[in-house]
Amino acid sequence: MRGPHNIWRLIRTGATLERAGAMNVVLDAFEAGRLLRFTVRALALPFTWLGYRGDPSLPPATRALTALGPAYIKFGQILSTRPDVVGDELAVQLRVLQDRLPAFPTDVAKAEVAKELGLPITAMFSAFSDPVAAASLAQVHKAVLADTGEAVAVKVLRPGIERAFRKDIDAFYFAARMIELLSPASRRLRPMDVIAHFEGVVLGELDLRLESSAAAEFAANTAQDVGFRVPAIKWALSARRVMTLGWAEGIGAADVAAIDAAGFDRRLLGARVLQLFLSHALRDGFFHGDMHQGNLKIGENGEIIAYDFGIMGRIDEYTRRVYAEILFGFIRKDFRRVAEVHFEAGYVPADRDVDEFARALRAVAEPIFGMDASRISMARLLAYLFEVTERFGMETRTELILLQRTMVVVEGVARTLDPHINIWDVARPIVEDYIKQSIGPKALLRDLGQTLRVLARFGPRLPKLAEDALIRTTNPPPPPPRKSVWPVLGWVALGAGLGGVAVWAATLL
Repeated sequence: MRGPHNIWRLIRTGATLERAGAMNVVLDAFEAGRLLRFTVRALALPFTWLGYRGDPSLPPATRALTALGPAYIKFGQILSTRPDVVGDELAVQLRVLQDRLPAFPTDVAKAEVAKELGLPITAMFSAFSDPVAAASLAQVHKAVLADTGEAVAVKVLRPGIERAFRKDIDAFYFAARMIELLSPASRRLRPMDVIAHFEGVVLGELDLRLESSAAAEFAANTAQDVGFRVPAIKWALSARRVMTLGWAEGIGAADVAAIDAAGFDRRLLGARVLQLFLSHALRDGFFHGDMHQGNLKIGENGEIIAYDFGIMGRIDEYTRRVYAEILFGFIRKDFRRVAEVHFEAGYVPADRDVDEFARALRAVAEPIFGMDASRISMARLLAYLFEVTERFGMETRTELILLQRTMVVVEGVARTLDPHINIWDVARPIVEDYIKQSIGPKALLRDLGQTLRVLARFGPRLPKLAEDALIRTTNPPPPPPRKSVWPVLGWVALGAGLGGVAVWAATLL
């Protein structure tokens, strides 16, 4: 830990938060106590003039983090997926956080690509454009493959970004320790765990081989999805600091006027975005965790093209079934069944009352169902659901938090395309189909078959395992010998004797 560096970085961070008007928002989000508030103010106020000014048009927290640089931008983007940690107000501000950083020179990017891939740039690409997008970690160039003439996107990490992130993460750990020390109430939010989660995500994104792998897995899962496409990874031209994939040509999902001019049916596109997301989450358990308009394009044939796979979500089979049953119960307004699912899954402590929990669920769901179809929000329902479950003792489940946050984003995309979309009507066939496939006689037989396959792998060892178990049952091992206390007492006596000698010698001196 580099103490002076960390203290100076935190002073400048506090000064920037103060200057941008974001200090109170951040302290409230982390439930800071009086001692922490006093300490932060004492460090920040005298140095407010050192804080970065930022863009006054942005919300306070977004303005401050954008001004502080890449690590803070990425930290804010990740925290926007954790309203359980930072609260709803700050999470909403952070959701609009964008990578607003200048691009680094094209010549530098070319040198980085050539160095990483071990070939001259002209041997790989016949054309290599200036940056078409620049983010906190990397920037993207459009290029043309020298051997095939295919257009590709080349993503290159910023030079020195790994070292810069290590320095800032070091300061974040220092800040988390101070928060836990000065504000005991904040410990329930586990600041050190939050920073460790951030470090893990960032280190994953700083190795573009991992993003390439995620993109390849996502493409394989969705290969049969009608109206959806993931650009193919060019593995021969990808490495730790460079990722090359097919170029996604199309209209940005936020450009409604261009979509209308191209003659696409926005109602169909809005429904498809939502249904695809639910299919990926429920069917595959692997979904795009940052599926906003900036990461989606509409291709010339009307297909939805997804890119930027730095944040992906994964849900295990059991959690998917629980989630689907919860959604299905809400769709049918069977609040008793929704409550039972929570108890069966162990999400809510068994000592709570099922009927009382069902009544609480009805209280938050009925007003939403009573709205006009165009105002019904699955994302709002999930947010209310988490509030209720937290009140009944449910522990935070980070995979569901990311799912809920992404649901908010995807629902926003769908409503941009079709403001009158009925979320429940669109979601119902996907959820019902998953329920049929995963819960029932066919699913039971499939689960039994998978269990038998696992047992079959142990087939050759089963006789020996059974024999060992039988021997242990009929001939239990002898109890361990009781340890004598005499050696311990002997050492105590020796120590006391030596101490007495030392005292006697001291009196003589």
